Amino acid sequence: MTTRIFGSGIRRREDPRLITGGSTYTDDVTLPGMVHAAILRSPHAHARITGIDTSAAASASGVIAVYTGADTEGALAPIPCAWIPPESDVKAVAHPAVAKDVVRYQGDAVAVVVAETRYQAEDALELINVSYEPLPAVVSPVAAMEEGAPQLHEDAPNNQAFHWVAVGGDPDAAFEGADVVVSDTIVQQRLVPNAMEPRSALANWLGSMGELTLWSTSQNPHIARFLSSLITGVPEHKIRVIATEVGGGFGSKIPVYADEMITAFCAMKLGRPVKWTETRSENFQATIHGRDHIEQVEMAATSDGKITGVRSVVHAGMGAYLSTAAPGVPTILHGLMYSGPYDLAGTRADIYGVFTNATPVDAYRGAGRPEATFLLERLIDMVAAEVGKDPAEVRRINLIPKFENGHDVCAGLTYDSGDYEAALDMALDHVGYAGLREEQAASREHGHYTGIGVSTYCEICGLGPSQVAGAVGFGGGLWESAVVRFHPSGKVNAYVGVSPHGQGEETTFAQVVSDTLGVPVEDVEIVHGDTGNTPMGWGTYGSRTTAVGAGALLLGLNKIKDKARALAAHLLEAAEADIEYADGQFFVRGAPDQSQSIQNIALMANVAWNMPEGMEPGLEASAFYDPPNFVYPFGAHVAVVDVDTDNGHIVLRRYVAVDDCGPQINPMIVEGQVHGGVVQGAGQALWEGAVYDDGGQLLTGSMQDYALPKAHMVPDIETLSSETPSPHNPLGVKGIGETGTIASTVTIYNAVIDALRPLGVTRLEMPLTPERVWQAIQDAKA
Repeated sequence: MTTRIFGSGIRRREDPRLITGGSTYTDDVTLPGMVHAAILRSPHAHARITGIDTSAAASASGVIAVYTGADTEGALAPIPCAWIPPESDVKAVAHPAVAKDVVRYQGDAVAVVVAETRYQAEDALELINVSYEPLPAVVSPVAAMEEGAPQLHEDAPNNQAFHWVAVGGDPDAAFEGADVVVSDTIVQQRLVPNAMEPRSALANWLGSMGELTLWSTSQNPHIARFLSSLITGVPEHKIRVIATEVGGGFGSKIPVYADEMITAFCAMKLGRPVKWTETRSENFQATIHGRDHIEQVEMAATSDGKITGVRSVVHAGMGAYLSTAAPGVPTILHGLMYSGPYDLAGTRADIYGVFTNATPVDAYRGAGRPEATFLLERLIDMVAAEVGKDPAEVRRINLIPKFENGHDVCAGLTYDSGDYEAALDMALDHVGYAGLREEQAASREHGHYTGIGVSTYCEICGLGPSQVAGAVGFGGGLWESAVVRFHPSGKVNAYVGVSPHGQGEETTFAQVVSDTLGVPVEDVEIVHGDTGNTPMGWGTYGSRTTAVGAGALLLGLNKIKDKARALAAHLLEAAEADIEYADGQFFVRGAPDQSQSIQNIALMANVAWNMPEGMEPGLEASAFYDPPNFVYPFGAHVAVVDVDTDNGHIVLRRYVAVDDCGPQINPMIVEGQVHGGVVQGAGQALWEGAVYDDGGQLLTGSMQDYALPKAHMVPDIETLSSETPSPHNPLGVKGIGETGTIASTVTIYNAVIDALRPLGVTRLEMPLTPERVWQAIQDAKA
């Protein structure tokens, strides 16, 4: 090997099976004697259950059993919340797997039918007669805390799930001495993650062995096993969780849901394998939603545009219950990122988590960081308008200067490395910013309204330091592990605790193995997603898989190399200090013809014919990696839009993304991640929104009503990158999977407001639909 495979944009190894239908998803798995479950969900957002008659359903054709909350109560523990931020008075109210007395959102599970076929189970749901006493509902997190609002839980007065405050520096002094203060109310609308594959579970109970096997669409099977043990009472070592192929998650498959536990309950009761797969309608109602913030925000600055402070009061809708990681999203992942890439003197985040009669909220791509970036970048544009400066220039004068090994920000975090101004310059130069401003001015004279949006961002990701995880209330560690096994044939298996589901790590991890050991990438297999044959790991989310998981992998590979070097020295009859290594060959320094390939070393280690004294046979290693800190990717994005003021239609004409994730293992995969993230962020800005009526009925409960972006709606995304290695992991890498979403929503929003500012439009609520844009123009005229 003369060319490094690390840094090569080779095609994803996963893709042939994915695009030709060769993958096995949970719903594809079939077991002998398998039966099917269907879940009856509440049509009411808030109601008391006064009676359930299941007799007709129980006698229907093919039906094996019908269970209600009276059956699961006591058999299944409440669904737990696993992230309890400190000093926030979290009300972790009991979340029953099946509602017994009160339903609290449309989609709450009320009963389950098990039948020989899925169709028989679905048909039998229609025969269950549930008597409800409707109760008042509330869906706005602000309205839910007002006096007299309907109360969801007796032990959560005022519907307050938690209250968390983070103060960095001296924000009050920053505002008292400010020349300019701008403020806004930002609504981060609810979003539906809409992974391509709906959730699914298949449970198999071996009663004689007391063993439960659960196939599940999980982003973190080891966490799923741990929580499943807490809920079902089955010892953790008797549970095996298998995430075969997972068709996307975007955070929605982090939680352990009631539905998977109901499926396990049914299998344990019946002694037969039970499968449940949600419909797309169930996916809209019962799979977690994202965002749902109402934010009162303000920024202080000097008259020349130097930002001094940021403050917020945020009401974050939690839905009816606290999902697995929900409290950590608006607090730790959002409230601690108010500095962004800027040098600020003071920040204050005042965060209220609020129960509402809606689907529970949890992490959705970006998870708190898009919201933090949005408020910063929106307010900076407002400061620029107030002081009469170009928005890009205001960003430039506030950016933290270049640093390589740590920078403390007032919010209390220590960033790893950054060159923020270089990223901004690259984006502005590539898009031709000065020329665009000239074009914009000329087109306005002819009644054409072009907008240019700019954002610079920095995000916290690579979730990893376990001590920090404990300090911020995360209910587990955040290290990762790997086992590397070199077979006698020279092939390599790497078993990892992370669980990629579309991110491409089967390819990038194989590249790391190939590059480190000098074996062909085709000879490497990455094994993940099965707690039965992979080491413990904490999952794939928070852009941590490569930063943390590949760190563990590299440590294991280095152990392999160290042992192989010692064995090579023995076989070559040389001192270990004289052995050099390159391109998969160990050779004696100064005598490259005296060499051993690493494949031959693997063979000799496994047959153990001629081993140094005290060396164990075999060539495999395990490693754990717990990073010293998070990683902080950054970048600058620019959007160009054209707005038709006659009908409010927006055309996203250009989009430029400059992102820095450190050294890129596979640039093509990085580009794909940026593309996907930008499109999802554009979806929030322009089209998407989960809408409830005042009674808690989901009005956007299908693809017919929930508008996802289509290919023709977005331009070719122009991607560029800089490279600033992180000192916080062995590869120097940073996350990239969420950066596009973090930056793009506000970049596009800023572009639209920039286009409409001459007409007097200075704010809108998302999504920026043609109707909203047109109405804002009319209101400004009036």
